[in-house]
Amino acid sequence: MAIRDIKPTRSELIELKKRIKLAESGHKLLKMKRDGLILEFFELLNKAKDVRSELDTAYAAANEKIGLAKAVEGAVSIKSTAFALKDMPHIELKSKNVMGVVVPKIESSQIRKNLCDRGYGIIGTSSCIDEAVEAHETLVEKIIVAAEIETAMKKLLDDIERTKRRVNALEFRVIPELTGAERFIELRLEEMERENTFRLKRIKA
Repeated sequence: MAIRDIKPTRSELIELKKRIKLAESGHKLLKMKRDGLILEFFELLNKAKDVRSELDTAYAAANEKIGLAKAVEGAVSIKSTAFALKDMPHIELKSKNVMGVVVPKIESSQIRKNLCDRGYGIIGTSSCIDEAVEAHETLVEKIIVAAEIETAMKKLLDDIERTKRRVNALEFRVIPELTGAERFIELRLEEMERENTFRLKRIKA
């Protein structure tokens, strides 16, 4: 089809301008969302570094304490103490919204217990077992915090990538194509107006 056979209308131009405005508005909002998500991600990243360091320290301490308890009490005594624990930790998985992204929120209870609530007899055991149990309670707490933060980071990173692709698609493909079409229609309408003016002059002459 020749260019002269294409005859756009003013209403088409108005509709196209609306689409461009909508695309530009969406592009602006998505850029704001992307930048906000990046800020949230780096805040979590800083927290994750601290939590990971604390987790490594807690893991090393727990290993050290359980090793000492095994040396003092013996492996059989450690296993019987573990089986004597009454209440298991309670983990509840919830969610929260961060810049439109649903991330996990882990709530826990019954992890750290009083000496009398642990279930094993405190008369027949040494303080080494108490220290080992306490060290592992701390380790479990750190694991839960690390799991929540690192899972949230992964979800934020996935959404940042999706938002970034949408921003780039609007910025480098959709908006340029729409503005190009707008310019073409404007030029074609101007040309059609000149043709109509010339035709009217000829008819009048």
